[in-house]
Amino acid sequence: MKLTFAIIYVCWFISEVVLGRLRRSGDSEVKRDDRHSLTIIWIVIAVFMPMVSILPSFVSVPILHSTSIVYVGLCLIVVGMLLRFWAIRSLGRFFTVDVSIREGHTLKTDGLYAVVRHPSYFASWLSFIGYGLSLNNWLSLVIISATVLGAFLNRISVEEDVLISQFGEEYIRFRKSTKTIIPGIY
Repeated sequence: MKLTFAIIYVCWFISEVVLGRLRRSGDSEVKRDDRHSLTIIWIVIAVFMPMVSILPSFVSVPILHSTSIVYVGLCLIVVGMLLRFWAIRSLGRFFTVDVSIREGHTLKTDGLYAVVRHPSYFASWLSFIGYGLSLNNWLSLVIISATVLGAFLNRISVEEDVLISQFGEEYIRFRKSTKTIIPGIY
């Protein structure tokens, strides 16, 4: 079981590091305005993931008295990773890990983007929820879910300002017709 945990956690981490290296915008981008939101996300992850990992050793608040929740969590991590890759692939060359607009950038409003405006953040957040569940501790789940969601909402605010400045009324109309990050809810 520990090997399964390790493989999934390591694959998840490596996939994010690789994305960070390969999908960063260049100096030639039309617009770049990250406002340190990517740095904030990484700081939140670096601080809170280790904290919630050791928290169950000090505060026992199990979600279930069964290991099944652990496997549900691991499955959510994988589902989140797959959805994130799908969102990134569907955005194609316009996906960057920092907030930028590339030459020829078009507004994506179909596929996953018709369900939520930010499917990559939703998918990533789903993985963090899975991580909290895999620890089988309510406090760990709440802390990691809330802090990562807060960092993502900050990032979404930055990103939406850039999208409005680039696409204007087209993006404003799109915002009115889709949820931000949680399908059917918000």
